[in-house]
Amino acid sequence: MKTAITELFGIQHPIIQGGMHYVGFAEMAAAVSNAGGLGIITGLTQRTPELLAKEIARCRDMTDKPIGVNLTFLPSFTAPPYPEYIAAIREGGVKAVETAGRSPEQYMPALKAAGIKVIHKCTSVRHSLKAEKIGCDAVSVDGFECGGHPGEDDIPNMILLPRAADELTIPFVASGGMADARSLVAALSMGAAGMNMGTRFIATKEAPVHANVKQALLDADELDTRLVMRALRNTERVLKNKGVDELLEIEREKGARLKIEDIHEQVAGVYPRVMIEGEMNAGAWSCGMVVGLIHDIPTVKELIDRIMAEAEAIIRQRLTGFLDGKFEITAARAVA
Repeated sequence: MKTAITELFGIQHPIIQGGMHYVGFAEMAAAVSNAGGLGIITGLTQRTPELLAKEIARCRDMTDKPIGVNLTFLPSFTAPPYPEYIAAIREGGVKAVETAGRSPEQYMPALKAAGIKVIHKCTSVRHSLKAEKIGCDAVSVDGFECGGHPGEDDIPNMILLPRAADELTIPFVASGGMADARSLVAALSMGAAGMNMGTRFIATKEAPVHANVKQALLDADELDTRLVMRALRNTERVLKNKGVDELLEIEREKGARLKIEDIHEQVAGVYPRVMIEGEMNAGAWSCGMVVGLIHDIPTVKELIDRIMAEAEAIIRQRLTGFLDGKFEITAARAVA
């Protein structure tokens, strides 16, 4: 399957593994890239630019396929040294960067000078258009369903993707709610040139996270995520747990007076405790509503091969079948 995204990044399949804190290590990125997608190392999971350089080198030892690095620009207790991170990316020969959070505009000259293709995560059409204007090569359009930060507009992908297609001239991928062949075909039909998966890739054999995390994804359904930090206009979709319940109780008590310091214990330093130690009630960690479509833990290659095979079947058989006067009364549940 060739799309503007496969051609832009030099990959076989139009599937990108989004940057995920304490998930996007070399093992994860290499597995996705080896399976024909675009694997992404999460830059800020590496505490220093020097550690990122080592992680890129480690990933290079695992794959000779294209890889990318995620750089997220979000409010934080201490500002990361972004220029140094970009230097590590450049010197590592990485030619794809996924930016997220705040606008990457001030860093675009350095990225473009290094010949790096930039795909920026956006939660609205207006932000997507700004990304196009500042020179981003592509956009990852994040619907309200997504894990992590869905923005403040609450627009789901059934509306957001066609709107993006109406306005953008650069290619974009669908992000949020993406799990299987149905997700990919739906995204393509609404104008996207591929899809970005985050939560779904955590539930794979190669994902370098604790077994408790993968089991939590299998046990959860689409009703088990919560939105936190809305009062701070830094909304995050997370998986429900005891730590999140405590966070929500603090938010209810504080109301409009809520400050980030009030919930520091529930949001700071949580990821290593969850992803590495398996403390599932430690606090808030990103998870998309797509968790309701996760029913197994395949290898990354099995997952991507299955998506592509089933996508072809949907397009060639089910959809063309409608044009040929054929239809199905029921359809078997796809395994995501």
